[in-house]
Amino acid sequence: MLDLNRLVGEGDAEGILKYAREFHGHVCPYLALGIRASLVAMKELGVGRLDHSGSVDESILAIVETNSCFTDGVQVTTGCTLGNNSLIYLDLGKTALTLVKRSTWEGVRVYADAERLTKYYPPGAKELFNKVVRERKGTPEERKRLWELWKEAALKMLYLPRSEFKIERVRVPPIEQAPIFDSVRCSGCGELVMETRAVYIDGKPYCLRCAGEKIPAVVGRGITKLEWRV
Repeated sequence: MLDLNRLVGEGDAEGILKYAREFHGHVCPYLALGIRASLVAMKELGVGRLDHSGSVDESILAIVETNSCFTDGVQVTTGCTLGNNSLIYLDLGKTALTLVKRSTWEGVRVYADAERLTKYYPPGAKELFNKVVRERKGTPEERKRLWELWKEAALKMLYLPRSEFKIERVRVPPIEQAPIFDSVRCSGCGELVMETRAVYIDGKPYCLRCAGEKIPAVVGRGITKLEWRV
């Protein structure tokens, strides 16, 4: 296991990318962009990667505005994850990260403009991406070639100059720490459900699925509601 705290402390972007590849599944430009943006924000704010005590206390929050590959780079680098309640997702559709200290609510927002970054892509990479990923029509050879070009672009993203980012000092409205809720048993499926997610029908608690409600979910397009009948 790579020592991520050490890698982040040393600013070893390529070392972090090796870990992020295992976490994310592949190397791509926006995974690397999330790493670079995180390192910029952490240096600007004067904080390190979230450690054991920090993750329990949620002492640092990472607020992301997209659910793309970028966000996985942020999670690996900052240590702020959805599961430890230190990652906040705003469904704004922007490639941006705000890193904030809970103690003061002072933070740094780092925004990357996709149009400005096109010059860092190898020739033909975006066209190949459109065919292989957007249209799902690429041949095995084209897919292999795309990953080669994507890795080349990712390595460039790791070393983007600070001038390529919009960097702002911000003050974030206080966000509550994750509360602990009791559970109730669904009268339909018999499974336990967080009491704040239960709905009551004729005085009995039901989970959203058994109640026939649409369920809030984060999917590729962002936050939506799904019919879920599994």
